[in-house]
Amino acid sequence: MRTLRFTVLLLTVALGAILAPQQAWAGGGPFGIDHTIHYDNSGIWKRSNQQVLLYGTILSVSGGALWLGDNDQLGDTLWRSVDAMVVTSVGTQALKWTFQRQRPTQTNSPNRWFKGWHAQSFPSGEVSTIAAAVTPIIATYGDEHPAVYALALLPAYDAVARVKAHAHWQSDVLVGAAIGVSVGLWAEHRQSPWIVSLLPGGVQVGFSKKWD
Repeated sequence: MRTLRFTVLLLTVALGAILAPQQAWAGGGPFGIDHTIHYDNSGIWKRSNQQVLLYGTILSVSGGALWLGDNDQLGDTLWRSVDAMVVTSVGTQALKWTFQRQRPTQTNSPNRWFKGWHAQSFPSGEVSTIAAAVTPIIATYGDEHPAVYALALLPAYDAVARVKAHAHWQSDVLVGAAIGVSVGLWAEHRQSPWIVSLLPGGVQVGFSKKWD
């Protein structure tokens, strides 16, 4: 029940935030919703803020996982987020190379697919990575601490920002969010974190314990 609630929450927030302010449009793309909106790369939507969120998320999750180790409950959850980010990044990049969709900065048409390696709009790797990072945390702690669900606003914000900056179409960020959530739930339900099993045993303890 909690996983369904989170998935619906994230996708509803992202979809509503992207589409609610708009007038009627002639949409395209796989869901018939893709269209360019007013370009905005200023204020909270600046590209630099998007990068701070992305790299801050990666560093916070990875650093926290290494510091706490897998033997700690939060550390174990963060390692699952690391798993989800890695798998999601590889998967979305493979999809980009496969579908070769042009970005709104490259064309006014949302229906231009298979246009070469330089066309990598579908799906959004950044939105999927952030969604993958927060999903195990929300799935683990959301029922006990409902405020944790606010983390869903991070990928939702990035989804809106990427569309406003004409870096992605609406379906790019929605599919990216869905991939991130799905992989994050897969990582959360595994018996143990995957990457931990590939690394030296010290990461299970964590640097915080080793330095005590």
